[in-house]
Amino acid sequence: MDLKPRRRSFVENGDAGEDLSLTNGGNDDVGPLVRHAFETGRPEGLLRQMSFVVKEKEAEIEEMCKTHYEEFILAVDELRGVLFDAEELKSELHGDNFKLQQVGSDLLVKLEELLECYSVKKNVAEAVKMSKNCVQVLDLCVKCNSQVSEGQFYSALKTVDLIEKSYLHNVPLKALKMVVERKIPVIKLHIEKNVCGQVNEWMVQIRSSARNIGQTAIGRTATVRQRDEEMLEQQRKAEEQYISEVGNLDYTLDAEEFDEDPVIVFDLTPLYRACHIHDLLGIREKFREYYYTNRLLQLNSDLEISSAQPFVESYQTFFAQIAGFFIVEDRVLRTAGVLLVADQVETMWETAVAKMTSVLEEHFSSMESATHLLLVKDYVTLFGSTLRQYAHDIGTLLDVLDSNHGKYHQLLMEECRQQISDVLSNDSYDQMLIKKETDYENVVLSFNLQTSDIMPDFPYVAPFSSMVPDVCRIVRSFIKGSVDYLSHGIGLNMNVFDVVRKYLDKFLIDVLNATLLDTINSGNITVPQVMQIATNIAILERACDFFLRHAAQLCGIPCRPVERPQAALSAKAVLKTSRDAAYIALLSMVNKEIDKIMTLTVSVNWTPEETNQNGNDYIHEVKIYLHSVLTPAQQILPLDAMYKVGSGVFEHISNVIVAAFSNDGVKRFNTNAVINIEYDLQIIENFADERFYSAGLGEIYNEGSFKNYLIEARQLINLLLSSQAENFMNPSIREKSYCALDYKKVSAICDKFKESPDGIFGSLGNKNAKQSARKKSMDVLKKRLKDFS
Repeated sequence: MDLKPRRRSFVENGDAGEDLSLTNGGNDDVGPLVRHAFETGRPEGLLRQMSFVVKEKEAEIEEMCKTHYEEFILAVDELRGVLFDAEELKSELHGDNFKLQQVGSDLLVKLEELLECYSVKKNVAEAVKMSKNCVQVLDLCVKCNSQVSEGQFYSALKTVDLIEKSYLHNVPLKALKMVVERKIPVIKLHIEKNVCGQVNEWMVQIRSSARNIGQTAIGRTATVRQRDEEMLEQQRKAEEQYISEVGNLDYTLDAEEFDEDPVIVFDLTPLYRACHIHDLLGIREKFREYYYTNRLLQLNSDLEISSAQPFVESYQTFFAQIAGFFIVEDRVLRTAGVLLVADQVETMWETAVAKMTSVLEEHFSSMESATHLLLVKDYVTLFGSTLRQYAHDIGTLLDVLDSNHGKYHQLLMEECRQQISDVLSNDSYDQMLIKKETDYENVVLSFNLQTSDIMPDFPYVAPFSSMVPDVCRIVRSFIKGSVDYLSHGIGLNMNVFDVVRKYLDKFLIDVLNATLLDTINSGNITVPQVMQIATNIAILERACDFFLRHAAQLCGIPCRPVERPQAALSAKAVLKTSRDAAYIALLSMVNKEIDKIMTLTVSVNWTPEETNQNGNDYIHEVKIYLHSVLTPAQQILPLDAMYKVGSGVFEHISNVIVAAFSNDGVKRFNTNAVINIEYDLQIIENFADERFYSAGLGEIYNEGSFKNYLIEARQLINLLLSSQAENFMNPSIREKSYCALDYKKVSAICDKFKESPDGIFGSLGNKNAKQSARKKSMDVLKKRLKDFS
């Protein structure tokens, strides 16, 4: 009854919504009501309602406490009863305990005595055990010391490792344990120093042995190379024999068994021992670095070459030492675990290659001997072939050798040039006399200089002088030197035969041909010597084919392709030109000598009173001189050369005779002078015919003999002695009988043709009539020539 009016009063005040909400269980979520009250700006009603609710809840709590208080009092009474019972039980337990102690005191004494005995026994057992451990440790220490003193470091380290891992932690004596712990590092350090000392001794010993190791390996490589070359030579000979005698041969294969070379022996035991010991010490990386550093220092020391000794005397030792070094390192790399890695060896090799390249370039640039350069090159290629077997790249070294092949050939050419100059200066230029067959084989057959496959009778006079086989030997040695330098790894990027052929051509042209031309043009040789040189050149020209085949054989290529005409050396054509130059020089020398003899303007009487059927003296001198020249030429020169020289000489004689008539020194001449020259001309014409046919030229040159080359002089003499000289102006007659004569020369010569005035009794002679007719005809010719000009 009281609550209802109170709730109505709340409604009347405008806060009924909030009050109902708080009192009817809306307090689970009062947030919206609070928010609404503050949003509407009327929180006072809400606060009053909340205060009311708090008071109601306090009243409920008080009523609940009054309800449960009686039960709490009952529980406290029960607890007091239990406490009283516990006091009684404690009193009974104390009495029982006193009685039990009185009964078991004797037993406790016995038990304590028993436990004490057990404790003593345990302590004794532990003492015995600890003593045994100490004895075992001490025994191992003694054993370790003995092993160290005997140098058994690996066993000593095993003993130390056993002490550390199995015994040291069981040592009860702290003093002993501390002593052992302090000594273990000392022992390890001592072992490490001793092992490193042994390794150092081994490094010194292996360095001193490296040269012998390298020389042995390089020597074996040289043996293998020689064996391969011999096999290739046998194969080449068999192929050539097969080509020349196809179908007529039975073949057998001769197989020689070669013992394999044993492995090069050298002791790596100290190094292996050191590796194992450092493994046990746990410092393998330290030892690896130590070994690599010291070996690299040794390598750098080996790469230093002394300037006190010439390089040509020390290069073998230098390269053998390096070869031995890397052979040892290869064995270490393959057998010593991870002591070395491939990258480290490669780094050392790159260091060595850089230094060797520098050394080679420096000394190659200062070398002045092709022989020395070739010796170094051969040894370097053997060195490279040896180390290529151990997977080392030698391309850089080969590039250095390859880049110097031009200098080598230049030096070789200069050496051969001097040899050829010496040969030419020492040659007597007499045809060689070969007395026996072996000499013939060495001089002729070995260079394919024979003109027939038939063995001649001995003694045999060769068509060449000693210069030819000597030069052939020099050329052959040049070819071999060239092939030797370019073979065995050099010229991998080139055709070796093409390079050899190029240098051979250059040598034959720039050295041999140039030296021959210098000799020919020196002016210090005689006519017979020039003849022999010309013949020698012709034979050397033929020998060019042998040189090319020989180069092909040494390069290991078939000979048939190089025997084709289009494959011939350019030097062959150059030598042919030089041979022609020799003939020209020969002809020039002969003509100069003839000019000295045929001084017609001085030695001939151009206005004699009488004729001389025996000819002038000069013509007999010319005949004697030509006989001395053409007789050996007939024996030495080939027929074509003989024809060229002979025709040139007689043509020159004709020119000299004609030139004498037109010479300014001859102011006039008469008929008797012309008749005397005609007698001279007949003598030389007969001599020309005799030499032409005696030389066997008539069978080859059917168009005429040497006499035909005197045609200009003959036609001039015929014209001057003709009683119908005016016919010279007739084109058909001139073409037939005077084709070699020139208008101007004839006009100048005819002007000088004047007869002497007749003597007192001259008009009485019968010959005057003939002379008068000739004179009239000549006068007519003179007049017509003047009119023509």
